[in-house]
Amino acid sequence: MNSRPAPDRAPVVPLRPLAPRQPLWRDVVGAVLRGERQAQGRRLKDVAEVARISVPYLSEIERGRKEASSEVLSAAAGALGLGLADVLSLAQDELVRHTTASRPAPGRTVSRAQVRLAA
Repeated sequence: MNSRPAPDRAPVVPLRPLAPRQPLWRDVVGAVLRGERQAQGRRLKDVAEVARISVPYLSEIERGRKEASSEVLSAAAGALGLGLADVLSLAQDELVRHTTASRPAPGRTVSRAQVRLAA
């Protein structure tokens, strides 16, 4: 016979739905700049030269790895023939689209199989 005490177990807590990951502002703005540049068929180097931004820095902005200052963002937008308001409007449209698409259906729950913990 085994006389060991039963191990303590944590109480079972009901799962709440996971909130979808919201995109970062730098990711959205970078995607807008890259999308506009590619739609115009322009090379990164050409836009960077007109904007007076280094090619590696503009690339990092487009990939969402760097947060652009308002001056840099304005220069990049201008090099694409856009105003700062145009870029902000396009970024807003993208955020609305993402928010609407990723909003869970009412009453949707998350199963235990969907929960992932990071160490």
